[in-house]
Amino acid sequence: MSYNVVVIGATGAVGGEILKILEERNFPVKELRLGATSRSAGKEVVFRGETYRVVETTPEIFDGMDIALFAGGSASKEFARVAAAKGVTVIDNSSAFRLEPDVPLVVPEVNPEDVKWHKGIIANPNCSTIQMVVALKPLHDYGKIKRVVVSTYQAVSGAGIEAIEELKQQVKAYLNGEEAVPSVFPYPIAFNLIPHIDVFQDMYYTKEEWKMVLETQKIMHDPEIKVTATTVRVPVFRSHSESINIETEIKITREKAIELLKKAPGVKVIDNPEEKQYPMPLYASNQDEVFVGRIREDNTIPNGLNLWVVADQLRKGAATNAVQIAELLIKYGCVKQNG
Repeated sequence: MSYNVVVIGATGAVGGEILKILEERNFPVKELRLGATSRSAGKEVVFRGETYRVVETTPEIFDGMDIALFAGGSASKEFARVAAAKGVTVIDNSSAFRLEPDVPLVVPEVNPEDVKWHKGIIANPNCSTIQMVVALKPLHDYGKIKRVVVSTYQAVSGAGIEAIEELKQQVKAYLNGEEAVPSVFPYPIAFNLIPHIDVFQDMYYTKEEWKMVLETQKIMHDPEIKVTATTVRVPVFRSHSESINIETEIKITREKAIELLKKAPGVKVIDNPEEKQYPMPLYASNQDEVFVGRIREDNTIPNGLNLWVVADQLRKGAATNAVQIAELLIKYGCVKQNG
């Protein structure tokens, strides 16, 4: 079986990565269409050795398609329900539908069965949430997590191609003694940290921080998990890092945590303090695993653990997770074929 696939936002950072991963994983694509804004229409993209022309996204692009992969952005609100109404199964990378009660929010290593109850749209979670819940799932299953305190160190890739270019230009400007002028971010990001991602909301937490709270509860099927987050943009090109402190009902020793994590799907443990081995964004980039290290028991409470978690935001944090969802849909027979 092969499927007609349309990628919306195909010229962006996530869209380009989706195409790369579809090719890498040999996804069964029969017909491929690429949509983007009018600004990007006409660009050419190579997929499996064949050149495709990007067209402006309109309702007609979804005719006869089976699966639509939305890379995120405003197109989701405008076209996702249009596509679903045409019988296309939508996998959406934006935040538009994540907390809608009739839309599954899926991380394949955590809640794969949720794809079965979709009503046309499946949401891809926030990048920082994805890598965190992949690491938390085996620990929660064993010891039941009561509370999570997380601080993120998020790469500029999370803000798109323009943000990556802004960091490059600001580094050059700084080294040349020139002023680093921000446009994507509110302040210069080169050689700086910005403790502010997305808009401020209730209790002076940002939208990014609330995403981590509410999405974690939905994905883990546990509204009782208490999550508090501080999200920070850092001058790293690619791959997010997170310092995570958890409190569990049942004590989990360092040794037990390592054992559980080593067996968990999608996780790679790098934890050898004697040899200075631990996850770092430079080495996690262009990989699909969630890397976990600096695993240690919290010395302030009886049942606490500290973890350091790193993953490629463009891959596992976005594109890879979306393609894995598409693979699950095929596995469970949840795709309506229209072509």
